[in-house]
Amino acid sequence: MKTCIQKLRKSLGLSQEDLALAVGVTRQTITSLECEKYTASLELAYRIAQFFNTTIEDVFVFSTTGEALDKVS
Repeated sequence: MKTCIQKLRKSLGLSQEDLALAVGVTRQTITSLECEKYTASLELAYRIAQFFNTTIEDVFVFSTTGEALDKVS
């Protein structure tokens, strides 16, 4: 899943470690989210959005097309 985490984090001058500590995960989790190798749980997505004072939809890019939706049809 695509995210805007790196852009938001850098706009505040934060390291991955800074963000990880703020939202209660490891730096590796933040790295994996930024590299699209990991999808955040709803709880983590909420904590990240809350940290940046924005909505989940502004942090995580949800596609209206794709493999997951194709399987539902």
